Amino acid sequence: MDPYKEIIIIWLEEDKLSPQKQRHTARRVYTRLVEEHGFSGSESTVRKYVRKLKIELRLNKSKAFIPCEADIGLESEVDWGEAHVIMNGSRQKVSLFIMRSKYSGKDFVCAYPHARQEMFFDGHIRAFHFFGGVFPTLVYDNLKTAVLKILRGKNRIEQKAFVSFRSYYTFAARFCNPSSGHEKGGVEGLVGYCRRNYLVPMPNVSSFEELNEHLMERCLRHGNHHISGKEGSINELFEIERPLLLSLPEVDYPVIKLFSANVDHYCTVKIDLNRYSVPHRYSGFRINVELGVDRVFIYYSKVKIAEHVRVFGNNKWQLNPFHYLELISQRPGSFSFARPIRQWQKEWPPYYMRLLDQFRFKNGEGKGTKEF
Repeated sequence: MDPYKEIIIIWLEEDKLSPQKQRHTARRVYTRLVEEHGFSGSESTVRKYVRKLKIELRLNKSKAFIPCEADIGLESEVDWGEAHVIMNGSRQKVSLFIMRSKYSGKDFVCAYPHARQEMFFDGHIRAFHFFGGVFPTLVYDNLKTAVLKILRGKNRIEQKAFVSFRSYYTFAARFCNPSSGHEKGGVEGLVGYCRRNYLVPMPNVSSFEELNEHLMERCLRHGNHHISGKEGSINELFEIERPLLLSLPEVDYPVIKLFSANVDHYCTVKIDLNRYSVPHRYSGFRINVELGVDRVFIYYSKVKIAEHVRVFGNNKWQLNPFHYLELISQRPGSFSFARPIRQWQKEWPPYYMRLLDQFRFKNGEGKGTKEF
């Protein structure tokens, strides 16, 4: 390699000014030597030499880390991940909330439709009940659901709602440096582990409740594993730290958003780009909304007037047909085209349609529809 040493050094020194993904690999050095300088040696010889030279020039990508030992019952790590499942016959992307004890490696995983703040808080509450207490310190990335602004060093301006939440459970939050996932490497690795081991093959489920039952079973089974370098199983180590966790409050933090909105002329309230119906007599009124993790509650003058399953996406309509029946009976010609009726018909038992046909056959379409 001696005749080619200076050539390779020049190439590797020039790499310092090139993008990370457009630098010489040992393979590229070998092909250039062959094509441009008539090199006749083997590729393995070039690989060994380039590896040695990159170490001398401090160009190797490998990083060294300090082995650390976590305090018992002091910290847990929190992160979000993504995965795909089969739900109701179609493939769907889900968000995975993950919390992991830094000492024992005990993990909790829960799936949600989105990684919004309500799901973020709900995941914590479920995890706290799973662990039987609250870790005094939780370690995070700079999640938007928790961090409003990143300041110099470790300083952060936290989201007001997050400050309220963690104050309620009396834990402290510690945030990693930007782009430093290794600072909470345990949960970072668990995201991939969960996808490969908890969700392969893709679960075929009918609901998030069923999916989370599957994940809970996997988490409990994982507790029997032994982590390399530690004595005892995950469950055995966790039993040591469980008594050191902070106690749970008697009442869970209320994971809801409160706001007011106007009912439009379609008798719906627009929430997160989707529409939810209310009884038609409230059209044009201003109402109050409680937005939960999976439910929407709508009130007028402190009286609940509607409740819906929360939907996600854009321009979806959650319509209760009973909110419109009186209005439709006054305008029976709209029956066949009314969106709430068309949605409802997908769930009708066969005898509903037979009954409608009989009323129309006996009384005519308009009056028959009103009778129905």
